[in-house]
Amino acid sequence: MLVLSRHRDESIVIGDDVVVRVLDIRGDKVRLGIAAPADISVHRREVYDSIQRENQRAAGLQPADTCGLAAATSALS
Repeated sequence: MLVLSRHRDESIVIGDDVVVRVLDIRGDKVRLGIAAPADISVHRREVYDSIQRENQRAAGLQPADTCGLAAATSALS
């Protein structure tokens, strides 16, 4: 993991298309602004985890059901 220190109004760039800017710092909370292309999903971690759980539930899969998935899909390419 890369760890960076930034002050208010400073940014980091991820790849060529994503910019993360520190908008505000209040106590132990940091407000971030994220500029990314529309085809890149940006979610808070708890929202992302919830989406993943719901997708697995909707598909009727248990985590153990996906163990060989990566190997199977790479064999197809």
